[in-house]
Amino acid sequence: MNRGEKIILLDTSAYSALFRGNDLVKEFLQEAFEVALNSIILGELLSGFSGGNFEEKNRQQLKDFMQTSRVTVYPMDMETSERYSSIWYYLRSQGTPIPTNDLWIAASAMQHGMTVLTTDRHFRKTPQILAITVDSPTT
Repeated sequence: MNRGEKIILLDTSAYSALFRGNDLVKEFLQEAFEVALNSIILGELLSGFSGGNFEEKNRQQLKDFMQTSRVTVYPMDMETSERYSSIWYYLRSQGTPIPTNDLWIAASAMQHGMTVLTTDRHFRKTPQILAITVDSPTT
């Protein structure tokens, strides 16, 4: 794979897989031109950290990850909302809904031409979204 200009939107599930030792996620991120996050992904991560036994460690790990030069946090705006609406309507009409937060993640990917890196297979149902699905490591 050529790094080219590929932007990987790191879904929450893939972020977790990365820090659980998934070598395939690590490889895709190393080959990416840029690694993207958005506020939905950050919210999911922070809520997952809250109240856990390793909250401080996980927050610091995320902070360190976000400070690397190839990581960018993309904003969500009216255009993202329009794309959310289009994806939601299409999936509803097909009878294949996906979780609300993943609709926002897909809309962000569509808006910015990013590829979603995830362990969630339902991203494959979304129109005009490129998704790389990797298996989550067994623990």
